[in-house]
Amino acid sequence: MIISSAFDGGNIDCIDARDPAGVRLAIRKDNQSEFYQWFYFRAAGVRGLDCRYVIENAGGAAYRKGWQDYRAVASYDREFWFRVPTSFDGERLVIEHHSSEDQVYFAYFAPYSMERHADLLAFAQTSERCGAETLGTSLDGQTIDCLRFGEPGEDRKTLWMVARQHPGETMAEWWMEGLINRLVDDSDPVVRALLERAVLYLVPNMNPDGSRRGHLRTNAAGSNLNREWQNPTAEKSPEVLCVRNRIRETGLDFGLDVHGDEALPFNFLAGTEGIPGWSDERQRRLELFKRTLANLNPDFQVEHGYPPNAAGEANLTYCSNSLAEEFGVLVMTLEMPFKDASGTPDPVQGWSPERCFQLAHSCLDALHLCWEQVID
Repeated sequence: MIISSAFDGGNIDCIDARDPAGVRLAIRKDNQSEFYQWFYFRAAGVRGLDCRYVIENAGGAAYRKGWQDYRAVASYDREFWFRVPTSFDGERLVIEHHSSEDQVYFAYFAPYSMERHADLLAFAQTSERCGAETLGTSLDGQTIDCLRFGEPGEDRKTLWMVARQHPGETMAEWWMEGLINRLVDDSDPVVRALLERAVLYLVPNMNPDGSRRGHLRTNAAGSNLNREWQNPTAEKSPEVLCVRNRIRETGLDFGLDVHGDEALPFNFLAGTEGIPGWSDERQRRLELFKRTLANLNPDFQVEHGYPPNAAGEANLTYCSNSLAEEFGVLVMTLEMPFKDASGTPDPVQGWSPERCFQLAHSCLDALHLCWEQVID
């Protein structure tokens, strides 16, 4: 048996793979950081074997509660990802699998490679509706890419949606792919109606360095990008700096920051309660959008999520809080699970790329249905 992770987004250290019933593994920390939880590796030479993959340092990961009731994903073709038996004893995460093929891939969630990211950009820009912008470069020299749908104008609202500030939260870019697949559809009446009154700016991957390196939460310098929005710098967080500068050029009427949550088995939206500029009107808009989305998609719910911040206690280094305070508009954080949507479970795949696509489509429908009450 050979365990490898020397590929785009890979992360594992193999301690000992001599015994298939007890393959000893460890997750590497993000560079210059104590964060770790994302794993992605390939096991080769395993056809017909009953294997136990033991991640020995799982107990020290960033979010221990993330391992409770969690099942890892596996794939033979890196397209269809299915859940496999997984257990956590407080210190070790144990993945069990009997492979029908010579090679199998395992990951914390369905990976989204930088190669697929490049394919997504290339595909999107072939649409007459789409323009591709390069906003800057990362510390590793990768581009910070932005897609613009629609044409700016005085009568158009400006919407920004960013994803994958935390690179291990790959469901965020799967959501973006679903959104883009719908935006390029010339026959979609909801998209046509939205683009008649808005221009959408999308950043599918805010953290390409962390994505390629196999990080959970930080960029190449060990910076958590979602703590950099109040004072980003070229030395620590050029990704945030170039995106924030572009938002200041275009203005902002509505924003969405897309993430994944390790512990909570729910899809939910977090508002920016607690910022100095929070108001009853923004509370009303937030609740309306959440209720509309819940009515459209049973995978989304409003009962569970993060507790709102008390007045004056919002952290303005967060993307949503910073932008909402600066522009005085509704900005939300969308969270999706690593596990499953507990109210609508899928025993085969759990929460999956395919369901991320559908949730993205529902977000566009929600925007269309409550446009006047939420944005105008």
